[in-house]
Amino acid sequence: MKKLISICLTAALGLGLLAGCGEKTAPGSGEDSAQSAGSAQGEREGGAALASFTAGTLDGGSFAPEDISAKDVTILNFWALSCGPCIVEMPDLAQFSAALPDNVQLVTVCLDGAGNEDSVREVMEQSGFAGITIISGDGDLAALASSLMYTPTTVLTDSEGVLSDDVIIGGQRDLSGTYLAAVNRVLAAGGKDEISLES
Repeated sequence: MKKLISICLTAALGLGLLAGCGEKTAPGSGEDSAQSAGSAQGEREGGAALASFTAGTLDGGSFAPEDISAKDVTILNFWALSCGPCIVEMPDLAQFSAALPDNVQLVTVCLDGAGNEDSVREVMEQSGFAGITIISGDGDLAALASSLMYTPTTVLTDSEGVLSDDVIIGGQRDLSGTYLAAVNRVLAAGGKDEISLES
């Protein structure tokens, strides 16, 4: 019986690592929200959108809807310092981000980054991620973050900030292939040419 319980616990732990960590904190807010992402966010063309928000970045800058509109696709990876699988996949995210063409960007959103900037910086430096990392935000971004059940969770938007139906939850065995396929679906839906990764 003890052996069966041990096997069940091991299997549950393994599934938990693949699925990710539980998390429901908006960036910088420290509060849960009962609103769903769809009802809390702006709506464009029948889909949920990141239409109105401001966000603070790890480097002291800001990120806003204008930064999304500057690219054909924006990939937002929501993660937390308290989430082991999030940190484990960060080097893969860094490598994927570095291979993207100019019309696609990957932005990380550290849900527990405000007040923990040194720890976030250390994770980013160790992983080699050189892109934008958001550590605080409000409006549609905070509403989206509050609606998340697990980390890591990755969502994609087009240049209008409209969220794709593709939501990537948990660590991915083939992160590059999974993300590239999702990016190309967003590009195709917008009548844009698909991309391949730079060598």
